[in-house]
Amino acid sequence: MKLATIVIDDEPIALEKLKNYVNKVPFLSLASACQSGFEAMEFLATNDVDLIITDINMPDLSGMDFVKSITSNHPLVIFTTAYAQYAVDSYKVNAVDYLLKPYGFVEFQRAVNKALEQFSARNAAPQQSQLESLFVKTDYRYVRVPLADIRFIKGYGEYLQLYLVGSNSPLLTLSSFAAIKTRLTSDFLQIHRSYIVNMNHVQQVERGRVVLDADNAIPVGDSFKPDLQLFLQTNGIGKK
Repeated sequence: MKLATIVIDDEPIALEKLKNYVNKVPFLSLASACQSGFEAMEFLATNDVDLIITDINMPDLSGMDFVKSITSNHPLVIFTTAYAQYAVDSYKVNAVDYLLKPYGFVEFQRAVNKALEQFSARNAAPQQSQLESLFVKTDYRYVRVPLADIRFIKGYGEYLQLYLVGSNSPLLTLSSFAAIKTRLTSDFLQIHRSYIVNMNHVQQVERGRVVLDADNAIPVGDSFKPDLQLFLQTNGIGKK
């Protein structure tokens, strides 16, 4: 699998560097190298790409405005910039990462690895599972729990706490996230090292936390933010 990649930078030396780096990565395929957002628009009008790597600060049309103008295909995006203050803006358009100039191949490789991970997750075939419930062992009995009734799961030492619809007390079982994740559907998303959430029970996502109700607002761990952003991008509508 190779990601068709377009690189954009108005500075010839910087553009040549991007081309060389792309050609060094086995899972990237250079589709085009452009010196402006307008040139890239012309290419994308007749070609699809998987990944865009673009400078932000360019004359006439900034890289940020160029990305916002894309309405189809929704390729992954990595920004390059000489200005650290653009980092926050880059995440507002769901960028995979940003590279602060001057950057080296190690930083470039790290960023495109993230892109590959997101691309693989986006295009993974949905799990074919007929499971609608789990039999959860608690004390000396097995309790059947419909997956739809699980609001969220909390890791608690060597145990899991399953918080269910209509119950004030969690169901406690001796197990691990690794074990239970193989039994869950794609509606469940790990958003923190200690929490898996059934997104069907989420009221809103705001300010780095997932809100289920007035009493349960769960923080999103930094390493899980890309997965949450991808879920929202895949299952949501609206522009920032």
